[in-house]
Amino acid sequence: MKKSTWVVGFMLFAIFFGAGNLIFPPNLGFTSGHYFWPSIFGFILTGVGLPLLGIIIGSLDETGYKGVLHKINPIFGVVFLSAVYLTIGPLFAIPRTGATSYEMAVLPFLSKGPSAMSLFIFTLIFFGITLWLAINPSKMVDRVGAILTPALLISILALVVVGITSLLGTHAVKGNTTMYSNMNTSFFNGFTNGYQTMDAIAAIAFSVIVINAIKDKGITKETGLFKQTVLAGMIAAIALGFIYLTLGWIGSHYHLSSSQLADIKQHNLDLGTYILTHISNDAFGIFGKLLIGIIVSLACLTTSTGLVVAVSEYFHEIYGRIPYKVYAIVFTIFSFILANQGLKAVIDKSIPVLMILYPIAMTLVLIMLVAKFVPTPIIAFQIPIILVTIVSVLSVISSLFKTFTFMNALPLKAQSMEWLLFAIIGYIIGYIAGIKQENIKYQ
Repeated sequence: MKKSTWVVGFMLFAIFFGAGNLIFPPNLGFTSGHYFWPSIFGFILTGVGLPLLGIIIGSLDETGYKGVLHKINPIFGVVFLSAVYLTIGPLFAIPRTGATSYEMAVLPFLSKGPSAMSLFIFTLIFFGITLWLAINPSKMVDRVGAILTPALLISILALVVVGITSLLGTHAVKGNTTMYSNMNTSFFNGFTNGYQTMDAIAAIAFSVIVINAIKDKGITKETGLFKQTVLAGMIAAIALGFIYLTLGWIGSHYHLSSSQLADIKQHNLDLGTYILTHISNDAFGIFGKLLIGIIVSLACLTTSTGLVVAVSEYFHEIYGRIPYKVYAIVFTIFSFILANQGLKAVIDKSIPVLMILYPIAMTLVLIMLVAKFVPTPIIAFQIPIILVTIVSVLSVISSLFKTFTFMNALPLKAQSMEWLLFAIIGYIIGYIAGIKQENIKYQ
């Protein structure tokens, strides 16, 4: 395997592995308790499998996702991709990196607790470094893949080894017996929890960065672009899967007292953040707090950099009159402002948006995969995506406002997978209609 493949693979891992990737697995481990294994398997499926598939599928078409969506419908393509980039960018994911870094790298050392001023100062420095790394995207791969990622992996490995060693012999926590009552509900709760990493939709954006990074190393379609993309994606996926599994296991075996749980609830703290901070302190003392701070800061910094690059390049491509650097500066400043709302606020606001975008993204990726083996009419893309979009929007509205109660009767609603049946039926209808009309094939 070429050295450049390892560098790109590490870069891809680093920009995928950010705030949510670190705090969600221990949270899931603790809440799933005795049903940890089906839960973490579901989580890894959406948190690792779908992003890997998304990266690979994106490299199959020379035009990437942008070209495929343009064929489906130009207006929908721009709207959907803009929503994806804004969600994984300045509206949610980038601010989350700064807010998480503050809560885990700075807050444990503040005797007086959180303050608006300390958050402001930290995020100002954090996003200043992000902008410096992102302002020249051609150098980002080497800066992130060859420098920051090895330091990140070494720090995480130290935490994981000591954390698991200290918990060997302990039994799993009880968990939330309401949400995780059997194998079925536990798997699908883990599956939908994987949405919060945002990695499956981020893969749509990151596929362009990966492909361009590999091309910059002198590799073309004729000399193995697809193979190198798959290998780089596998490197990232194996590293992500290992970390999710180990951090989740730590969460499932870390016991919290009733007073600690009450403190978490009273101060509206994030459970995953709390567990990681305390396991680090238990294992290493004051150095543990410093170690977890280094891990989080590196993880979030690499992700925020990759996201600023991806979002800025996309909007510069669709509206080139504004220079790339201006987009990078504007999106970084906007993320800095939102990060000062705090971590919990950023996470809570992102969930409804993700519940709409994820089904659409998964439908697109799956149909693109099928289309590589089965000549697929364009209408077989259009109908399922329209149906899935409608179902996803109605499901979120139903959950938020307790309206459209008929949505609760849909198959797989309890598993938050009600969109899947509509995707399959829509594809079949579109395929039959496309053949009869001799519609233009995607392939």
